[in-house]
Amino acid sequence: MQTFSCRCGNPLFFENTYCLACESEVGWCPTCSAIVALEPLPNGGYRCTHPDCGSTLMKCHNYAVENVCNRMVVMVEGHADTLCDCCRFNEVIPDLTINGNRERWAALEAAKRRLFHTLDLLTLPYGVNGENIRVPLSFSFMADALPDQGLWRSTASQEKIYTGHANGHITINVKEADDVERERLRVDMNESHRTLIGHFRHEIGHYYWDLLVKGRDEDTCRHVFGDHNNPTYSDALERYYQQGTPADWSTQFISAYASMHPWEDFAETFAYYLDMVAVLDTARHMGLSRTEHNGTLDGMLRAFHQVGMAVNELNRDMGLLDLAPSVIAPAVRQKLTYLHQLILNANASPRT
Repeated sequence: MQTFSCRCGNPLFFENTYCLACESEVGWCPTCSAIVALEPLPNGGYRCTHPDCGSTLMKCHNYAVENVCNRMVVMVEGHADTLCDCCRFNEVIPDLTINGNRERWAALEAAKRRLFHTLDLLTLPYGVNGENIRVPLSFSFMADALPDQGLWRSTASQEKIYTGHANGHITINVKEADDVERERLRVDMNESHRTLIGHFRHEIGHYYWDLLVKGRDEDTCRHVFGDHNNPTYSDALERYYQQGTPADWSTQFISAYASMHPWEDFAETFAYYLDMVAVLDTARHMGLSRTEHNGTLDGMLRAFHQVGMAVNELNRDMGLLDLAPSVIAPAVRQKLTYLHQLILNANASPRT
């Protein structure tokens, strides 16, 4: 992710809604793909102040009313869509009558915007129902618990909400936006990382299995990741939670959870690929690396290793978790090679 500049010269960041220096409102302009200062217009709306743009814009409803977004929509003849290019994928939003849910929703939306930014860097296809896309994409942000004195308690009358993916629909439990609860779950499940953006990248991996692999490239994918039909997903899930992770999982998988089933292996490896692309994009814009996010896989892996090791040491200086694993096993590299080619092929193929 790059940083941007306000018209006053102050740096702006991807999540900003106003400039700390000149107090201008700012937002994401879809025409020039940048966070820009917004100039209010006499008859409503805003003008993008980027010198090479000047588009007439309106705030996304979730920016103007809900304060959980920072994206703009382009006005055409005085009219504009209600929702921006990210918020239009929402089917269910959190219950805003519950204290704290607006802040959790804002965190979810910020992670989702970063997800879409990475997908756009890779020019991967996606779309909503009614568009030219074989598997429409949508999101629900829901809860099975209520905050109670800073904790979370299950409620017997509510259906339990699982973070997951089904037929293009991604559900995220809003308690994942609670830092304390998410860290507790990370420790309970013995995970090296558990982040909001990580959930989005993992679940979108399932989406792209449905979009790019299912009924199209299953034989090749099966050869790389294993047979997704044997054992069944339910059997594999039960075995995983009964028997735990194989002792040698790191020689075959990018994470312990990836050992559960080939579908989870695909999603975890896909998420790692998106991690790598996002980090390399930021590193290049920050002058930490010259490697493009869309270079050769060998070059990307080398650069990610170099940046990752530097950040790992910085994180250790501050007592934080490592950013990246120090070693990629040959079996994982083979899976990344498959995904790299799958993404390249998706860029060159029709969307349907």
